Amino acid sequence: MGLLCAALVLIVGLLRPAPASAALLYSDSAASYPSLQLRGFTDFNYRTSDGANGSEGFNLGQFVLHAVSPLARKVNYFGEITVLPRSNSYTIEVERSFIRYDYNDAFKLSLGRYHTQLGYWNTAYHHGLWLQTTASRPEQVRFGTEFVPVHFVGVLAEGNIPSGATGLGYSVGLGNGRSEILSRAGDAGDPNPNRAWIAQLVARPGHSYGFEVGASVYRDLLSTAGGPSIHEWIASGFAVLTRESPEVMLEGITVRHEDASGLHYDSRAFYGQLAYRLPGAAAKFMPYVRYERMEIAETDPVFALPDLEVVLGGVRLDFVELAALKLEYRNDLTSGSGRSNTLIAQASLTF
Repeated sequence: MGLLCAALVLIVGLLRPAPASAALLYSDSAASYPSLQLRGFTDFNYRTSDGANGSEGFNLGQFVLHAVSPLARKVNYFGEITVLPRSNSYTIEVERSFIRYDYNDAFKLSLGRYHTQLGYWNTAYHHGLWLQTTASRPEQVRFGTEFVPVHFVGVLAEGNIPSGATGLGYSVGLGNGRSEILSRAGDAGDPNPNRAWIAQLVARPGHSYGFEVGASVYRDLLSTAGGPSIHEWIASGFAVLTRESPEVMLEGITVRHEDASGLHYDSRAFYGQLAYRLPGAAAKFMPYVRYERMEIAETDPVFALPDLEVVLGGVRLDFVELAALKLEYRNDLTSGSGRSNTLIAQASLTF
C-alpha cells in the first residue's frame, strides 16, 4: 500500500493539471498522442452527531484524481481513482476507467467501468464533492449503498437523437450485473451467465436553459450469496433545473425484486432538493434544503435495509472560485433506531 501511495504522489508531481472545462474530457485537439492530463478533488470534514452510527470529529475525505488522455482522433481514455482513509490504512479504488470512441454526436461507444446511468445525480456528480452543492449525496445513490448498483462494468452506447428543440439524448448499456456483494459492481466478472442491461432517455429542451428530464430502466439477475437467484428491475425518473438561482432537483427510483414463484417486492426512494444562489454582494452564498425518503418492501428477499427519512439544510460558500465551505445539518429518522441529528462542516476543492 505504501508503494502504491508513493507512486500516486509521484504521478501527480510529474503531470500537469487539466483545465476546469468538462468539455476537455473528450477533446481531440491534442498535437500528439497520448496527452495525459489530470484534475484533482478532495475534501476535509468535521462531523458531530447524537446518533449511534458513524465516526465523529475531523476526517479526511476522498482524494480523487481524474485522468484524461486522447489516444487518437475521436478516441479517448478517462479514469477516476480515489484514495479513502480508513481507521488503520487507505483504500485505493478505480471508480471509473473506460475508453470511448466518438463517431459523431449521435453515436459514441465506450467500454469499461462507469457510474450507472440511473437517474441524474449518479452521473452528474462524481466522487469530487466540490462538484455538488451539498456536503452529502442522497441515500438512494450513496456510494456503498445496496439500494442501486452505483457502478456498471460493460459497454455503453450514447448520443443525441435528432429532435430539434426537444434535445433528446439516449444511452444503452450491456454489462456485468452486481457481484454477490450487492454494493459492488461485477469488476471481476458476472456471478451468473445473465448480463445486466440499462437504457436511458433524456430531454434537454434548448429553449429552457438548465432544464433536464429523463427516465432509466435497468434489468439484472441477482445471485445472492447462499440464496436463490432473484430478478431485479430498477426504474428511475428525474426532473432538474440547474441554473443555481434556483437549483431544483426531483428524482425517484423503484427497485422490484421477483423470486422464482413470481412474487415481487417493490422498494422506493426519492428526494427533492432546492437551492438558490443569493444575488448581488451575497452571490458567494448558496442556501439549500433536501428531503429524502426510502421505503423498503417488507420481507424483501434481497434487501436488509431500514426505511429512512432524511431532512437536511445547509449553506454553501464559494469563498474562492475553486474551493467551497459547506455547513449542513441533517435529521435522520431510521426505522428501528429513531431520530438522530448530525452537523457536518466541509471544505471541498478542485485543483
